[in-house]
Amino acid sequence: MEIQLWKDILNPYELAVEELLVKFNHLIKEYQDRGMYSPMEQVCGRVKSISSILDKAQKKNIEVDKIEEQLDDIAGIRIICQFVEDIEKVTELIRNRSDMQVVTEKDYINHMKSSGYRSYHMIVSYPVETFSGTKTIRVEIQIRTLAMNFWSTIEHSLQYKYKQHMPDHIREKLSRVADAIIVLDNEMSTVRSEIMDAQNSCQIQTNLVKDILNNIQNLYTIANKRELVKIQDEFYRIYETKDLEQLRRFHSDLDNITEGYHVQAFE
Repeated sequence: MEIQLWKDILNPYELAVEELLVKFNHLIKEYQDRGMYSPMEQVCGRVKSISSILDKAQKKNIEVDKIEEQLDDIAGIRIICQFVEDIEKVTELIRNRSDMQVVTEKDYINHMKSSGYRSYHMIVSYPVETFSGTKTIRVEIQIRTLAMNFWSTIEHSLQYKYKQHMPDHIREKLSRVADAIIVLDNEMSTVRSEIMDAQNSCQIQTNLVKDILNNIQNLYTIANKRELVKIQDEFYRIYETKDLEQLRRFHSDLDNITEGYHVQAFE
């Protein structure tokens, strides 16, 4: 393959990663805006470098002109979850999307690799609009917990350092750490509901404060200054209490006050 053709080949994969990052991050934001717990903690993505593609093709005995046909992970998205239970929720979200089609799935959560690697892999076909028209490409989506991702990142770095010839004593330590991560994820699952409640309350408070501050800002142009000072002082007093119910009532009362000023403005 001519070197200058690589850019044309990889451009659609870069576009797919960019679009999917926007879509998944927007989905996280939708959960947050609704004051709901998001099963996705963070999302990242990448397109394999040319050298990584060539290395993998060589390892798998894939001819250069067959790379797009036979490599499924040129484009990759990684979705990080807080809890093991969230992984199934994310897989369901992906299966139910109309803008991508699941091709294959591999469950390395319940069927851990001998190395200790755990993750859930989905290959999806995803259409992108390019200069030459629509091109449907395959994207690998990896879904794992924060703890699994920590282990995988370390293991990947060590594999790179030792060129697939990792010393036995390091391999054994990685295996023990992988077992410890299973225990960690299981322990975190036992307090999942409490953590979710705490995070939901925090997000609800964030959304309420954002709305309240927007309302107060809008009142600067229409409200009596003395009343505005009282409103601000009351907000700071309630905010310091960290009482979510008081904050909700204040938010509702402020909505009524703002609406009253708007009605007066049109009379």
